[in-house]
Amino acid sequence: MSNFMEMTKSEFIKKTIMIVLGSFICALGINLFIIPSHLLSGGLSGIALIFQYILKIPAGYTILALNVPLFIISFIKINKKFTLFTGIGTIALSVSLIITDPLSKTLSPVPNSNMLLYCIYGGVLSGLGLGLVFTNQGSTGGMDIVSMLAKQKYDMELGTITFIINFIIVSIGSLLFNFEIGLYTLIVMYSTSLVMDKVIKGFSKQKMLLIITNKQDEVSNAVMNNLRRGMTVLYGEGAYTRDRKNVMYCVVSLRQLPKVKQLIKKIDEDAFISIIDTSEVQGKGFTSPF
Repeated sequence: MSNFMEMTKSEFIKKTIMIVLGSFICALGINLFIIPSHLLSGGLSGIALIFQYILKIPAGYTILALNVPLFIISFIKINKKFTLFTGIGTIALSVSLIITDPLSKTLSPVPNSNMLLYCIYGGVLSGLGLGLVFTNQGSTGGMDIVSMLAKQKYDMELGTITFIINFIIVSIGSLLFNFEIGLYTLIVMYSTSLVMDKVIKGFSKQKMLLIITNKQDEVSNAVMNNLRRGMTVLYGEGAYTRDRKNVMYCVVSLRQLPKVKQLIKKIDEDAFISIIDTSEVQGKGFTSPF
């Protein structure tokens, strides 16, 4: 509760706007591509879609109804901050699904030749939306609450719980409709998780460099003056020779990588350079895309 109280009003408004925006984008993915294809999605949304296909009840209403008891349990068992942002995300997703429901009829029926495209685009939009929601400490409710409760009670990994739930949903969909629907749904889930992971970790690829050179000052000055990137010197020792070596640490953008290699090799052709992928960097000179 203290973390919630420490949040400023502007931070709360920003997170709320991003959660609502993410929920709306997710709803677009569902109504524009997933529902016209008669496919499913992960979590409670997948269950709501099964109800919509069989009973003709719009998914937005089902998601809202199924989440009410989960909110109460979450408020008591988990924490108020999680429940608040989950409530915002769930209401925003439900309302967005209801508002954008007419779009699900504009692209129906979907030709079999276009099914793969609809799977990919539906997954990409859903992943983008969910990524925005999760990046801002939100959730769309449902299975996120169930997963958190299961983790507390049975000490299971969240990823394992989510996989089990989604596997059950795909299995039910395959039995109720056909096996092909289940296979296409797996593509939707995969593309959703792939894009969501990219949004959460960041789209910009950064590279971490570890440099060992005898011309430390010249290299650091060249990098700092030409690329405006800071460098940190780590003190190490050769395992075989036991000689003291200075290891220079630096993070650059992908576009700057060719330039920094050129600068280092121009100063010291014998310099040892290790280049490592970095999924996310926070701090001066590296800003989040959202």
